[in-house]
Amino acid sequence: MNVLTTALLYTLAVVALAAPQKSLRDPIPIVASNLNGPNPDGSYSYNYETGNGIQAQEQGQLAKIANSEDVLRVQGSFSYSNDDGIISLNYVANENGFQPRGEHLPIAPAIPSGILKALEYIAQHPEEDNL
Repeated sequence: MNVLTTALLYTLAVVALAAPQKSLRDPIPIVASNLNGPNPDGSYSYNYETGNGIQAQEQGQLAKIANSEDVLRVQGSFSYSNDDGIISLNYVANENGFQPRGEHLPIAPAIPSGILKALEYIAQHPEEDNL
């Protein structure tokens, strides 16, 4: 399975799992859908909207990061509503991994000042790392 297929399946799985579920007997219509690609240059884009308010869009393209190494760079978003309101997630996936952004995601606590001082000391004294 290539990176493009994996990214598409992951996005669709996240949307499907995160959306509120109604009866499996009530089909939810796709009210808008657009698919472009994959194109010969490796680029693609898609978007869709469902009858229950789910919206998703994504675009990706191949980028050369070394003479013989290409990477798929993807950006997209999806949103849906639940009891807390509208949940939205934007993301980028590239050579640095999957990077989601959304107000509903937890935020890591600040690094304690003592740890920051220790990291600064270590950075200023690299010769002591070789003991």
